Amino acid sequence: MIVGAAVVELHVHGSQSLKQKRGVVRSIVQRLRNRFNVSVAEIGGQGTWQVAVLGIVSTGSDRKYVRGQLDKALAYVEELHLAEVTGGDVELIEMCYEGREDDPDDELSPGDFGAAHAGDGGESGDED
Repeated sequence: MIVGAAVVELHVHGSQSLKQKRGVVRSIVQRLRNRFNVSVAEIGGQGTWQVAVLGIVSTGSDRKYVRGQLDKALAYVEELHLAEVTGGDVELIEMCYEGREDDPDDELSPGDFGAAHAGDGGESGDED
């Protein structure tokens, strides 16, 4: 089983209250859930008016599919133009289980781990 997790950092321009920010975040979360069938939660920035961090998770048996779903979800958040994407990252984890058939073509490579989202201009992380 492949578990893919993505983190996307957002800046909600023009938000003057937590209520306004929650409205934008709620819209993004619902659209992601409906369009990509992923699990989404706000995992950071809950106490700020303009910053939100979303966690997005997908599972499957094909790493290319899971990675593709998460990459598409991150690109979709950017395309919505509801908030500025200030950072993002995707990681995949292979979880073994009893009875799993070994498939040498389905092994994870180092490139599947910790690669920054292609559209964010590099590593996400510290903000000045």
